[in-house]
Amino acid sequence: MNRTHETHRRINQEIAQEKAVALGRAGERLEEALAHAAAVGRRLDAASDPDAEARLLGEYEAARMRAHHARLALLIQREAVGLRHHRIVDQQFPEPPRRAASRRPPRT
Repeated sequence: MNRTHETHRRINQEIAQEKAVALGRAGERLEEALAHAAAVGRRLDAASDPDAEARLLGEYEAARMRAHHARLALLIQREAVGLRHHRIVDQQFPEPPRRAASRRPPRT
């Protein structure tokens, strides 16, 4: 094997390793974003007054969008390493659902 071919092989190996590392980081960011959205969702479920509920609903929507963007980043990284089918992502990391303010009557 000549020197140029060996250099090319090592560079390709480094690129593949960097893609794998980036894929792992994207997965970790998605897991963190989903965990945060779930935590805010639990706090939203436990909210006892309309003001707290409204504040938490906004926080939940922001967390949900962060998870959505993290999921898109993961899909892009998967595509970069040649993974074209994303059904496993859908199964493993379902997107948080949209939430609406509850219809609880105001406290008097």
